[in-house]
Amino acid sequence: MNPPEDAARTAALFAVDPAGLGGVCLHSLVQPARHQWLEMLRDLLPPAVPVRRIPFNISDGGLLGGLDLSATLEAHRPIAQRGALAATDGGVVILCMAERLSAHTAACLNAVLDLGAVSTQREGVSICDQARLGVVAQDESMDEERVPASLLDRLAFLVDLNGFDLRTPLPLLHDRAEVEDARRLLPHVQIGNDLIEALCGTGLALGAGSLRVSLLAVRSARALAALEGRGCVSTDDAVEAARLVFAPRATRVPQPAPGEERNEGSQTETPPHAAGEDPAATPPPSAKEHGESEAGARESEAGAREQSPGPDDVILEATQAAIPGGLLTRLRGEVAARGGSGVPGRTGALRSGGRRGRPAGIQIAASRGHVRLNLMATLRAAAPWQRLRGRSAAGNGRVVIRPGDFRITRYQQRSQTLTIFAVDASGSSALHRLAEAKGAVEMLLAECYVRRDLVAVITFRGRRAELLLPPTRSLVRAKRNLAGLPGGGGTPLASAIDCAALLGSQALRRGETPLLVMLTDGRANVTLAGTGGREAAHADALQAARRLQRLRITALFIDTSPVPGAQAAAIAAAMGAKYLPLPFADARVLSHVVSAASVRSGH
Repeated sequence: MNPPEDAARTAALFAVDPAGLGGVCLHSLVQPARHQWLEMLRDLLPPAVPVRRIPFNISDGGLLGGLDLSATLEAHRPIAQRGALAATDGGVVILCMAERLSAHTAACLNAVLDLGAVSTQREGVSICDQARLGVVAQDESMDEERVPASLLDRLAFLVDLNGFDLRTPLPLLHDRAEVEDARRLLPHVQIGNDLIEALCGTGLALGAGSLRVSLLAVRSARALAALEGRGCVSTDDAVEAARLVFAPRATRVPQPAPGEERNEGSQTETPPHAAGEDPAATPPPSAKEHGESEAGARESEAGAREQSPGPDDVILEATQAAIPGGLLTRLRGEVAARGGSGVPGRTGALRSGGRRGRPAGIQIAASRGHVRLNLMATLRAAAPWQRLRGRSAAGNGRVVIRPGDFRITRYQQRSQTLTIFAVDASGSSALHRLAEAKGAVEMLLAECYVRRDLVAVITFRGRRAELLLPPTRSLVRAKRNLAGLPGGGGTPLASAIDCAALLGSQALRRGETPLLVMLTDGRANVTLAGTGGREAAHADALQAARRLQRLRITALFIDTSPVPGAQAAAIAAAMGAKYLPLPFADARVLSHVVSAASVRSGH
């Protein structure tokens, strides 16, 4: 949470230079504090500045502009229509629910912020309009969804309003008259090269992002000087700009360079005169001694100047002090938990669907399958050709549509993840492995309530494998079915692999993303026919593993044997599975391994 004074200061700075500062990421749920901040921003902006709200799922035509359908049909020639960004030139765009912004829409918005103009050719029209604007990205995320990093890289301030006292209004640090004076003074504000180098060094030391962020910090320092009515940026302005821009983005603690540590005890002082010694009786120094004393004085002055902190040290220390407590530790913990990649809480592959999911663009209708016709896009594709088609086909005021004009909407949906546990329930150590599997399944089911995943359990012992727990999210049902699971008998590994392949293929046909987790020692001794024989059973298991590999199912082979053997590794290689020898794995370790694999399989 940012202090109220910092939130109010960022609103004033953004009102001074919306296009130069890029924008503000406003992390806040729907609450009075966010409404107060937006109202403060509107009050600080000049009345003529346009402020427009746009949804996160706005179309390309609505964002960048495109064909004006009604005007085109009336004029019988292509008529361009301006988009929301070009219509907000010189103003501010409020992007609602920016955490759900698609990568394509973020890329379009980033290009406009970089160029200060909209330049596009689509639907038979060419559009090139000026669009110098700022963005307020409203971030309402709570768990895994985040504002695209490419967009955050172009926004100067990250403001967190969650946790504000609802009874305390935001302080008004500047009024509209001060902001208008600052806007007029801003083009004439100068900043020294030493402060620019200090700001860039601070951003690099804190790991605060790319060079764009350092450039935004420089512009923020100039805006701060303009707000104070100064024509030159001071060190205090640079310190505050670094604190507002770099502190929320810090990802590491700067380490002191070697040799910077000072030995306080190395400095020597001139000893006082001995007791009873007359200072006047001391003989005057010779010329040689006098020259040496002057040289020593000059060296002392130079050392004092070197030890005095420069602007880069002042800015870095002030910014480091403004980093919220525990932020760096929390960031390191999140990266370690994710393994450096992936998004927590989001599993399942993105699949293109015909009629369900989020809209993911428009394409030409190449087939007559179960698709949804986009009527407006179809009319826009046919409208530019109506004059020619009217002459040749006697349109009589009707819109003539050809097969090549049909457009459909593409949809994407994230499929469910089905985690299939194949548990070896044979042998004397079966009870130990079953206890681990039960604990892992119960821990994963708790995560399934958040991720809406499915879990199934296959057990194999004796002569064949059986589906103990069909795909479910019910924790109660899983515990009840796993409670009375017996153990003992042979190891029908080939039957278990075929049963898992059948369950995985059914999940693929339903549009789900299967993940197979096998917990076994890999020592098969029962063939598919139910007879004994280790060599024949191992050969059947290898053949079943190759059949499973053709389905391209993500699989983990966890070798639970006290001494991992070559047989289990060979079967895992034939399955195309990741082989993990975990002879002493407990439920928590298995749960972490499976969770990490399910996240990676969804991306």
